[in-house]
Amino acid sequence: MTRLNNDNLQHLAADIAVPAYDRDSVTSGIVHIGVGGFHRAHQAMYLDTLMNRGEALDWGIIGVGVMPGDVQMRDALATQDHLYTLMIKHPDGRYEARVIGSIVDYLYAPEAPDMVIETMSDSAIRIVSLTVTEGGYNVDHITGEYDLTTPEVRQDLATPEAPCTTFGLVVAALKRRRERGIAPFTVMSCDNIEGNGDVARKMFTAHARALDDELGHWVETEVCFPNAMVDRITPVTTPDDSAALAERFDVEDQWPVVCEPFTQWVLEDRFPEGRPPYEQVDVQMVDDVVPYELMKLRLLNASHQALTYFGYLAGYRYAHEVCQDALFVDFLLDYMDREATPTLSPVPGVDLDAYKRTLIERFANPEIKDTLARLCAESSDRIPKWLLPVIREQLARGGEIQRSAAVVASWARYAEGVDEQDQPIEVVDRLKERLMAVASDNRTYPTAFIEQHALFGDLAENARFRDAYLQALESLHAEGARATLRALAEGRMS
Repeated sequence: MTRLNNDNLQHLAADIAVPAYDRDSVTSGIVHIGVGGFHRAHQAMYLDTLMNRGEALDWGIIGVGVMPGDVQMRDALATQDHLYTLMIKHPDGRYEARVIGSIVDYLYAPEAPDMVIETMSDSAIRIVSLTVTEGGYNVDHITGEYDLTTPEVRQDLATPEAPCTTFGLVVAALKRRRERGIAPFTVMSCDNIEGNGDVARKMFTAHARALDDELGHWVETEVCFPNAMVDRITPVTTPDDSAALAERFDVEDQWPVVCEPFTQWVLEDRFPEGRPPYEQVDVQMVDDVVPYELMKLRLLNASHQALTYFGYLAGYRYAHEVCQDALFVDFLLDYMDREATPTLSPVPGVDLDAYKRTLIERFANPEIKDTLARLCAESSDRIPKWLLPVIREQLARGGEIQRSAAVVASWARYAEGVDEQDQPIEVVDRLKERLMAVASDNRTYPTAFIEQHALFGDLAENARFRDAYLQALESLHAEGARATLRALAEGRMS
């Protein structure tokens, strides 16, 4: 067994791709906050591919962890000279492994906030990128504004020289650069949020304004926040994945990453201080990312929500199991064709019918073993951003909403905390206690769930949506998930 580090790269098996560049020659140009599996399977992979071609060697990544759990990532990467293995799982059972070397350092902000700020203040850093999850942008879900009332934000505003949040750290670095006459870095969000760059601009500007109005104006007008659409299914790494890597490739890796073969990145080309030549590795550099972004959020992301609660209630535990069931596949395709697609504008260079077929093939990849539990998590951050816009647009245009409303009903039924086999469900959500308490009244007060104004706005007051939701929820209680999907397919819910 070969332990992964710089010294052992030449001893790895011949069927593992390793960095073809001298890592000692790589200098940093990007700080990335939120180094998880997706970042390592996506943005870091694209950069490593460029470096293997002799490009972008001045764009090495310095990772930054902000959350308590990030200590484990810091320690795992440190023992391996910040190398890790990316294992791509093909549907035919073939595994492809490569070592990624584009991350050159990792800082844990709670232990050294000033070091993180000073690192981002260096003129060599021209991009600060983010994968902090859909819920990581501190948005007040009622007002849509930056939430200044959280304890962490209040602490940052009181002690801006030692911030603990992503917003405090980035704004402190931008402030130092401004004071030193150094041009601001570009803030590049890579999270699954509609208008992720626009959201980031709004939130970081609000934090800066709370400290100093003039600084906030400077952040708003001088810092670039390009929007992006990112896509690659990257399930949580399991002990079985590490064992498979060891068995198939004889590599000891503290924290490998597994992913599907498919990958996509669409990025607005707004980087005044420069950027890696991403277009050389098939990143789509565009003027407007919105059509691609809506395509992904409303077809892929919302379809994940459409399959996950129904599938879990019916007894499935993996996405590929659901997507090998014709009843569920037909439901997903009907949702995509009849409810989501009518809300989309033309997407340059994309055949939407082919894209939708590809989605089903990706979901059905048996090697990925993407758990429904992962897809069910943090629904209160996902459903409002991915599915509810489809419902609202379809209501406005008089289009179909039965399947989307049924997905919301399946979430409400899932939040009751027990499946159709009377097995307990471990609900994972920032609003877990509140949602489960409301869902416990689903049978006696069936509109209570959708009356949560912070999540659904005034949708409960719309008769078409309310009736479709109640019909689906009643069917889920009386007949179960499969019967509800059959009723939808046969047009018995309208």
